[in-house]
Amino acid sequence: MIVIATGSDHTGVKYKYLINNFLKQKGYGVKDFGSYHEEKAVDYPDFIHPTSKYVDKGKAYIGIVLCGSGNGAAMTANKYKNVRAALVWNEKIAFLAKRHNNANIMSIPSRFVNENQLLVLVDIFLKTPFKGGRHLKRINKI
Repeated sequence: MIVIATGSDHTGVKYKYLINNFLKQKGYGVKDFGSYHEEKAVDYPDFIHPTSKYVDKGKAYIGIVLCGSGNGAAMTANKYKNVRAALVWNEKIAFLAKRHNNANIMSIPSRFVNENQLLVLVDIFLKTPFKGGRHLKRINKI
């Protein structure tokens, strides 16, 4: 079973649960690293680090992380050698993050994406294949 790792701060909990359910309905396994409650403010690195480590070690196919702006989550995730986290807030960015950058973690800004967009973005990210070619050459320079 293909496993997808998820993690968020308190601002992304609601969306993370929607994503987890969507992934399970699609037949994916989900490893949820928290946070689990919206009511209590938490520090995003406490949940993004374990999610990213799981992807870095190859235990998950991809990761999906969320925080208010998505920036802190992406910055935290990109501390790991085998992680390419992309900030994703619209359909074109979701497509290009996978197609050109072969991103393996999508970072979603929970305060700037609405519920109607959310699962569309995840679906695009999951379905888009990496193009390779000149893009692989560029990724190897990272």
